[in-house]
Amino acid sequence: MWTFTEDVAEYAAAAEPFLLADPVRNTVPLTVLANIREGMAVEGAVFGWWTSRGEVRGAVFRTPPRALVLADMPVEAAAALAEEYAGEIPILVGPRAAVDAACAALGRSGEVRAERLYRLGALKPPGTPGRGRVATAGDFPLMVTWMDAFGAEVRMDVGDTVEAATRRLAQRDLVVWEADGVPVSLAGVSPAMGGVCRIGPVYTPPACRGHGYGSAVTAYASRMALDERGDEVVLFTDLANPTSNAIYQAIGYEPVGDYAHVTLAGSS
Repeated sequence: MWTFTEDVAEYAAAAEPFLLADPVRNTVPLTVLANIREGMAVEGAVFGWWTSRGEVRGAVFRTPPRALVLADMPVEAAAALAEEYAGEIPILVGPRAAVDAACAALGRSGEVRAERLYRLGALKPPGTPGRGRVATAGDFPLMVTWMDAFGAEVRMDVGDTVEAATRRLAQRDLVVWEADGVPVSLAGVSPAMGGVCRIGPVYTPPACRGHGYGSAVTAYASRMALDERGDEVVLFTDLANPTSNAIYQAIGYEPVGDYAHVTLAGSS
């Protein structure tokens, strides 16, 4: 049975222990929960959890106008979600099996972006010339520009980038790689939840690509995450981009599981 609420505290009380039982696979819902606690705006948000035999075994949330995000859950929970969730579902995001089950139950299909979740094994910094540093308030205009560019390039709704850059700079969640003293690449580092940090977004402007800056900034962000925040580090890749999958594996990331981002047909 699914239960839905607009009260994030009620949702956390019911679903957070379940999410924390596997903080790697549930990194997205846990990170969003952490960001809400740090002040991220969530007007109109809805949260839900699935109970079977008296135990929470699934969770979901949506912060409009963004996607409906599924935690790791049994396929029967995802199928029931399609029947019991009354809100709009323009986009589904989550573990591939759960997303596929929800789409099948909805009787809807759409454009699929296949993704893969990776977990850091032994970090292998690439030795790229330059240096990494935490982004500061002086980087604010560049961070907004690059976050907007990232969203446009991957065709993803990244929300209010001015608000996100302001909040993430204050939390020391953004790092840059510099070459000859000039920022050339960006990586985000999430707050730790259940000992797990997530890297993202990672963005290098087109004019700066081909020099290893994306690998370097990701390795720097990963090292900072391990030193200052958590015990494990994860990130997502677009499986249609073989370059990013290869460079992340080269610096020590190992595949965990497949995920999907599905824009359902007929959604605006």
